[in-house]
Amino acid sequence: MKWTADDVPDQSGRLAVVTGANSGLGRIVARELARAGARVVIASRDTAKGEAAAAEIRAGVPEAQVEVEALDLASLDSVRDFARRFVARRDGLDLLVNNAGVMAAPRRRTADGFELQLGTNHLGHFALTGLLLGALRARPGARVVTVSSNAHKAGRIDFDDLQGERRYRRWRAYGQSKLANLLFMFELDRRARDAGLDLVSVAAHPGYAATNLQFNAPPLHERLVMRVSNALVAQSAEMGALPLLYAATAPDVTGGLYIGPDGRGEARGHPVVVVPSRRALDPEAAARLWQVSEELTGVRYDFGGVAQPAG
Repeated sequence: MKWTADDVPDQSGRLAVVTGANSGLGRIVARELARAGARVVIASRDTAKGEAAAAEIRAGVPEAQVEVEALDLASLDSVRDFARRFVARRDGLDLLVNNAGVMAAPRRRTADGFELQLGTNHLGHFALTGLLLGALRARPGARVVTVSSNAHKAGRIDFDDLQGERRYRRWRAYGQSKLANLLFMFELDRRARDAGLDLVSVAAHPGYAATNLQFNAPPLHERLVMRVSNALVAQSAEMGALPLLYAATAPDVTGGLYIGPDGRGEARGHPVVVVPSRRALDPEAAARLWQVSEELTGVRYDFGGVAQPAG
């Protein structure tokens, strides 16, 4: 049997945060979680777009419990503000979907001086997860779903030039950020297990799905090519969201799994457990990236409590 959104189990009583849920895969994930009964926080850099997404979800799912919070993953101040507001207003968190991201952007820096793709796709989510760790610990069986990409297979963590200051290639930087997502997922799973936490850390990728991600950052000629390939090759965003939903809700999901489409090359299809690249399975690289990420973000994970400032 092929798993579909109709198979999402009852989510009543669960609270979820989905980053980048104002559009694309994130909006679909937020909608289906709400349809299944979860309370969903749409974490969006543009709150006007977030409110539009929430209104669209409510129009299709009248009983949906959705709200919008400002979160800019390219700003550690914004990440800290979001985490402070969340912890002050709520007593726990059942599900965090680290979905937001940018792809193949020209060289730009975040508010904190990080290369944009690494800063947004990895470091912002690293800090967010750490700052929400106490809320996740408060709920048994909480999950963190980190969204990666097939592009991680071409990625390499260049610790000598992590920010692309010597040489910057857009697609190489994107692959590095998506590899970082997987290394983070596996290291979070290892550390949670070692600490005896009832926390599930998993990852998912959508295959080649037609979303607005392809059109936000690449130059015009690449956007034109991707527009054609989206029409001819890509699967729908609805299908692309299925691995994320499976990772977030399926009862048989355990820590350290990577979920993707079951078709050739993992480009399209229904969700199954897939195998990441050898680089993604390197525990030494994962531990080193974790240490570097703590130093860069100023967030040090404390698995006995909540995240503390690094130092």
